[in-house]
Amino acid sequence: MAETAVLFALDEVFRFLKEETNLLKGVHTEFSDIKDELESIQVFLKDADRRAADEADTNDGIRTWVKQLREASFRIEDIIDEYHRLMHMAKSSPPGCGGSSFYKIASLVKTLIPRHHIASKIRDIKVSVRGIKERSERYNLQISHEQGSSSRNSTRETENGRWRDPRLSSLFIEEREIVGFEFPREEMSVWLLEGVAERTVISVVGMGGLGKTTLAKLVFDSQTVTTHFDCRACIAVSQSYTVRGLMINMMEQFCQETEDPLPNKLRKLDDKSLIVEVRQYLQHKRYLIFFDDVWQEDFSDQVEFAMPNNNKGSRIIITTRMMQVADFFKKSFLVHVHNLQLLTPNKAWELFCKKVFRFDLDGHCPPELEAMSIDIVRKCKQLPLAIVAIGGLLSTKYKTIMEWEKVSQNLSLELGRNAHLTSLTKILSLSYDGLPYYLKPCILYFGIYPEDYSINHKRLTRQWIAEGFVKSDERRTPEHIAEEYLYELIHRSLVQVSNVGFEGKVQICQVHDLLRQVIIRKMKDLSFCHSVREDNESIAVGKTRRLSIVTTPDNVQKSANNSHFRAIHVFEKGEPLEHIMDKLCSKSSILKVFDIQGTSLHHIPKNLGNLFHLRYLNLRNTKIQALPKSVGELQNLETLDLRDTLVREIPSEINKLKKLRHLLAFHRNYEEKYSLLGFTTGVFVEKGIKNLTSLQNLYYVEVDHGGVDLIQEMKMLGQLRRLGLRHVRREHGNALCAAIVEMKHLENLNITTIGEDETINLNFVSSPPQLRRLHLKAKLDSLPEWIPKLEYLVEIKLALSQLKNDPLQSLKNLPYLLKFGLWDNAYDGEILHFQNGGFLKLRKLDLSRLNRVHTVLIDEGTLISLEYLTMDRIPQLKEVPSGIRSLDKLKAINFTEMPAEFVESVDPDKGKDYRIIKHVPLVSIHHSSGPKFFDYAIRTIHSSSIESQEN
Repeated sequence: MAETAVLFALDEVFRFLKEETNLLKGVHTEFSDIKDELESIQVFLKDADRRAADEADTNDGIRTWVKQLREASFRIEDIIDEYHRLMHMAKSSPPGCGGSSFYKIASLVKTLIPRHHIASKIRDIKVSVRGIKERSERYNLQISHEQGSSSRNSTRETENGRWRDPRLSSLFIEEREIVGFEFPREEMSVWLLEGVAERTVISVVGMGGLGKTTLAKLVFDSQTVTTHFDCRACIAVSQSYTVRGLMINMMEQFCQETEDPLPNKLRKLDDKSLIVEVRQYLQHKRYLIFFDDVWQEDFSDQVEFAMPNNNKGSRIIITTRMMQVADFFKKSFLVHVHNLQLLTPNKAWELFCKKVFRFDLDGHCPPELEAMSIDIVRKCKQLPLAIVAIGGLLSTKYKTIMEWEKVSQNLSLELGRNAHLTSLTKILSLSYDGLPYYLKPCILYFGIYPEDYSINHKRLTRQWIAEGFVKSDERRTPEHIAEEYLYELIHRSLVQVSNVGFEGKVQICQVHDLLRQVIIRKMKDLSFCHSVREDNESIAVGKTRRLSIVTTPDNVQKSANNSHFRAIHVFEKGEPLEHIMDKLCSKSSILKVFDIQGTSLHHIPKNLGNLFHLRYLNLRNTKIQALPKSVGELQNLETLDLRDTLVREIPSEINKLKKLRHLLAFHRNYEEKYSLLGFTTGVFVEKGIKNLTSLQNLYYVEVDHGGVDLIQEMKMLGQLRRLGLRHVRREHGNALCAAIVEMKHLENLNITTIGEDETINLNFVSSPPQLRRLHLKAKLDSLPEWIPKLEYLVEIKLALSQLKNDPLQSLKNLPYLLKFGLWDNAYDGEILHFQNGGFLKLRKLDLSRLNRVHTVLIDEGTLISLEYLTMDRIPQLKEVPSGIRSLDKLKAINFTEMPAEFVESVDPDKGKDYRIIKHVPLVSIHHSSGPKFFDYAIRTIHSSSIESQEN
């Protein structure tokens, strides 16, 4: 991680030298010297990081060297931030002074001593870095020529001759010890033994510890597979390999198995001749090659030419943690991918008992240990290696509740010190160690969040951006690049996806609990973050860069006395935080991320503007009612999240924030029954919003406050991707159309009228070319002609439209429409007709509060991809649409507050129309049960389909 810290510091210095042309005399030279020293150190960093992280390497001097270098990098970042703040103070004249010469001179005098103080600090850093560089020669650090990721040789031996590779044991597990691979084993065997004659790759992908190698070797060694192929080879690839070494190893195994003579001078052949030799040997054979633990994305290109496509049913197996590796093979090979999953709870329990009690108690858990054992298995989160490792540890303990309770309560501590768990932590650490430098801080950020916390991907990636982890380019926004980072971590099997939106995009994610424990250890070792999770836990000292608090506000208060944090995250609701906020605003001069979502904050202090470097401020779901005017001093702010707060007015000073990219503000009233126009409340913004030219997200704005003038200003917001407007009036129509036409990047548009009978004219000259989501909640004379032309539209919701003509005819051919909602009398007719051939990709359909509709017709051949259907408060609809019977991809139907006759018709025991919905796995009947939004009684109908799936 010193590599990461130095590279970030170098980026800061490069940008600083480029942007700051009027530096204090001598400072430019000093920074240039620091840059040169860091660049010369950089070539040793991968080796230094590897040796510092290697617990078998006893050289504490290297660890100290890495720590000193990391802290020097932190100091460089801090001094640059301090300089920027000072220059901002020098340029800012007091209000009403007009920038006169007198005040400029006074400002320069005021900042002169701090500027010289900064120059002195820079000289100290330069001396420190130079000393660190000179000491590097003492430790015989090796130059690494690799780019991006840490290099290591995991299979080398220690001085006492013990194997260090923790993955080796996976190749030698006996079949009787294996649990839970029945289905993947059968699937892989079919792929190997049957199918086309073309050369085919079978890829097993998944996180470390899932048992990829164990599964693949089990199939590779099976009798039916062994006899099916003419020759076989099993090759461990890992991260330190040469293609030449792989080829020689392959030929040696082939010849050993077939008892063919090894070609003469094999090791003396040049690379081309070696590949030709392997190809010739395999040309007329049905071969099976197993490449275990592949990390290099382009591995396919490196080995492809050695394996001829001889149409004899040859097969290649690969195991990898990285989906990119499997995908790369698709360029030249037919590929089958098996995404190996965690064990089911039953199989996890079976494996645990087999491991712990296999030599006694006949493999069964004694009753007195059952509750404790179940808890331990739960903590393993169904990861096979964790169950095996912890089971192995428990098999050596006395079978008493007291002994097992110690292991269960101190599991995170045991991971770091117990020899039985060494292989588990090493294997989980390998995925982190193999990351390119830019992804390491991103994965560490998951350790900031509490255990089992549902992490919203936009919240997470915006924090990465604010921290400076994401480097933008001219073609893509930081948000796009951050999303790519997240997907790369997912494809490397490090991040688990908990929830996916209807488009297939990640919404909620997390990491496996045991990987999280590894991350937390690394966070502490690297001074990345200090987590306070116990009431009596001390607050971090020294150079820890971030603070995560999951306990009482007392610890937050203590933390406010430290000024070196770059990010503070508070997850405890607890007591009010007002006095703590005031301290932070006074002292935390380099704070960049402040996230207190869901806490009990009621007020923001007036000196909020002191947080000059703040880039991300999340006040979501707090009780604050207003922002201070000093918010205009947050010149670097990129994200301001005020969702579900009580803020109704945004101060005009916010229009100074030219770097602001996301202004998210609304309040939703969950205390009352749903009302389309009254459920969501937006905010008032003042004129001058045209200055916020970096804005990408702006919602929800009550436009009746600023009227036509405010809407006209929005023409200048050319970077907008999402816009939400409420309280739109008839007279706003023309200005609104003119503004939206100028928003060439707009993807998400939400317009809500001020009243049910307020007709809005939205006949644009041209439609927004990139629009993907459209919510129109307003009375319309007719469906605007530009809507059916939105070729990228994936979601549309119409409400209050009172359309006389059935809108389905106009919308049915939208090519990518996935989600469609007709709400609150969007259609004023009696019959909704989904005609054959329409809505072929639609996955979600929501028909709600359509007072005049009495018939819904669904032809065969329409809605063929539909998975989720909602019918809510359609009082005239007495019969279930018979066409539902043909929708064989339906996963769930929700009927809410439907007429009694309708509900009775789908009763499983006596309903005449139950047969229509019988094939749907889940059908829910919702009835209001109280005065609040979420007050519903739910009756669930499970059909035979879902029961068969569960079994």
